[in-house]
Amino acid sequence: MNSASPLITDSLPNRLLKRFFSFPVAIASLLAVLAVLTVRSRFDDPDMWWHLRIGQIIWTTHTIPVTDIFSFTTNHHSWIPHEWLAQTTIFAAYHWAGYSGLMFWLCLVTTAVFIAGYALCSLYSGNIKVSFLGALIIFVFATVGVSIRPQLIGYLFLILELLLIHLGRSRNARWFWLLPPLFALWVNCHGSFFLGIILAAVFLFSGFFEFRIGSLSAKRWGAGTRKIFVLAMLLSIAALFANPIGLKLMLYPADTLLHQPVGLSIVQEWQPLHLNSARGILLLAVLGGIFLLGLMQKSQLYLEELLLLAIGVWLAGSHDRMLFVFGILAAPILSRMLSGSWENYDPATDRKLPNAILFAAVLAVVYLAFPKSASLTRQAEQTSPARAVDFIKSHHLSGPMLNDYTYGGYLIWALPEQPVFVDGRGDVYEWTGVLQEFERWATLQSDTNLLLDKYKIQFCLLTPNAPVTHVLTLIGWKPIYSDPNAVIFVRPGSFNSLIPISQNP
Repeated sequence: MNSASPLITDSLPNRLLKRFFSFPVAIASLLAVLAVLTVRSRFDDPDMWWHLRIGQIIWTTHTIPVTDIFSFTTNHHSWIPHEWLAQTTIFAAYHWAGYSGLMFWLCLVTTAVFIAGYALCSLYSGNIKVSFLGALIIFVFATVGVSIRPQLIGYLFLILELLLIHLGRSRNARWFWLLPPLFALWVNCHGSFFLGIILAAVFLFSGFFEFRIGSLSAKRWGAGTRKIFVLAMLLSIAALFANPIGLKLMLYPADTLLHQPVGLSIVQEWQPLHLNSARGILLLAVLGGIFLLGLMQKSQLYLEELLLLAIGVWLAGSHDRMLFVFGILAAPILSRMLSGSWENYDPATDRKLPNAILFAAVLAVVYLAFPKSASLTRQAEQTSPARAVDFIKSHHLSGPMLNDYTYGGYLIWALPEQPVFVDGRGDVYEWTGVLQEFERWATLQSDTNLLLDKYKIQFCLLTPNAPVTHVLTLIGWKPIYSDPNAVIFVRPGSFNSLIPISQNP
């Protein structure tokens, strides 16, 4: 009778119940709450709209646009839809449940990033408790770029790559065979696959060395492990060709960094990091903590970790948006180095009931925190020219339009019958010279009339604080509409039946 008790206690349902209501799952559920609370007010990214529009075209026509079909300034120039698969998933979410579907997509992918980051830190450090700190580091740096954009899927894949590489070299090299299908998906979702190839090369390079110099050391991989990894990465590179565009898509990330200087110089997220900013100070603190632990010989720093940190710092220092990448690369390293400073999780001490209560509370918070449709509509209207678009439609404004750079994406979505002058797809405008023309015009570095006359602009849709609005008034352009988000100017002699100025609060 007594011998049967362990069988009952360790039955499969009971083991599953223990695992589901375990401490690690409770921590993961807290990260889900953190994700929802972080993104619930982030329905405001101006690039979301053109991603949504491209996804709609792919979804409805079953074709991927390879020329510019949204503007009148590029003359249908060839274009590289390098994020087409991720854009399709974004529109699928919208097709399913409108704005709520988009927010669900954002909550789901953000949660996946945070939990995958926690899993990476846990496996890499071997300490589940300390790894929660690593997940929080990823969270803080991720806030620089958490939005409804394909890059979020790209960074999720980056974490998965690091997970597979760690599992392959520390447990079983067969994990490496999952890298090719990962890259086949990755190349069609976001250009960060290029970084994934570079990081894989860093791991391979480091795997050839065996040394210890002070706090820096390297561990040589076994010949069999290294051979499988090389084969897996060769297959991964071959898998990059599994895309509908071909070599151009594979080379697009390099083109962005090397041949798009105007876009990189004028877009805020591509600006260099300010070290006196909150995230800049945190970056220095994380780096300082890692190197201080090494100097105190509390833990070794491995060669691949040093190289990964160097890449992460260089990327983040060069472009503010790359802080996201730095967080992903640095968090597992710091977690490992701190793993001995806190006792590890012991499954034997798990208490199912408190964990179950916490899990139920998490579900309740997520449900209550998820924004309602009306809130999402208000967020969209607060950061877009929605009312100005209604004015354009109701007053039948037509002809070539010059629009603010950040409003182009929304116009592509909400006013598709009116071709835009420029939008967040800075690449195609840089290739055609339009972006440089627009940048000089918007910053008053060129004669205002030259650009307006060259493209026969009939009306301008701009932000009220744009410097050029003052010049337009001086040269006779008539303001016919204004609200806190947008102002519309018309060419002298155009739309004479409209009475200036329509003011909306």
